[in-house]
Amino acid sequence: MKQFSLNLFSFNVMLPFKIHSPETEVCLPAWEKKHIKVTLKRDDLIHPFISGNKWRKLKYNLEAAQQSQKNHLVTFGGAWSNHLLATACAGATFKFKTTAFVRGDEGVSNPVLAMCRLFGMRLIYVDRVSYRDKRSLYQHYFGQDTSSFYIDEGGYGTLGAKGCTELIDELQHEYQHIFTACGTGTTLAGIANAIEKRDLFTKVHGVPVLKNGGFINDEVQLLYPELPHPTLHLDYHFGGYAKSTPELLHFIQHFIANTGIMIEPTYTGKLLFALDDLIKKDYFTPADQVLVIHTGGLTGLLGVYDRFDFIDLGQ
Repeated sequence: MKQFSLNLFSFNVMLPFKIHSPETEVCLPAWEKKHIKVTLKRDDLIHPFISGNKWRKLKYNLEAAQQSQKNHLVTFGGAWSNHLLATACAGATFKFKTTAFVRGDEGVSNPVLAMCRLFGMRLIYVDRVSYRDKRSLYQHYFGQDTSSFYIDEGGYGTLGAKGCTELIDELQHEYQHIFTACGTGTTLAGIANAIEKRDLFTKVHGVPVLKNGGFINDEVQLLYPELPHPTLHLDYHFGGYAKSTPELLHFIQHFIANTGIMIEPTYTGKLLFALDDLIKKDYFTPADQVLVIHTGGLTGLLGVYDRFDFIDLGQ
């Protein structure tokens, strides 16, 4: 188990942050029939609120803020953003002030934003047009605030990707394939860069959760210009970000009921549906070992639980 520490402003001690992210083998009947071994990297177990890849993407941002003597984290996200919740919790844990620009109308309220407030985060609501220019928003509100530190939406950036590279060093085994869901491309970039630098044989795959997800490779190239393009599977967005269909929801219910591992429809549900479909279509070679990154974000279920019809699975 690895430990990451931050030496914070008013403390002369190191505050440990323990990583607990085991590799757990999972098997559905269709996967077993095809002789494909699937393992989940359980980043969802890292922390209840600084969940999944969110800690990885925040770690070096927090260190950079600390090193530059800034104690106010300013970031961006939608009304159900796991990144906002993770940043709010990290701020409370490591004694940073936090502010978030929330894409949406003033007065929008839900359990995720309520938890952000409980962790002490200030929320500034902005319309979708203004939200597009995040640097201008930051400059307008905090350009004169020398204590503030900018963190992009979802933790996107080289510091976020750097944290994600460390996932590869934690692995207990080598895999023919590694799959991750993609929103900003930061996690995919970090993993692909680590594989390239270590000269491993592993093929890296991304499953964009938005329509027209080909832009993810552009984002990866911005972070690591010399990096070969990871393989993207573009047909599993189910209508766009946070969109779902009965087929996806049925698969998620089936997966949870047969594995005991909770997933959600926005990221990991789409990722595992894509993997299941590719296995059934003989995309892989028999005996291939596939690692799937469970990137957490389970609080997202709070906004979509009423979409499930909870059909009888015959158990």
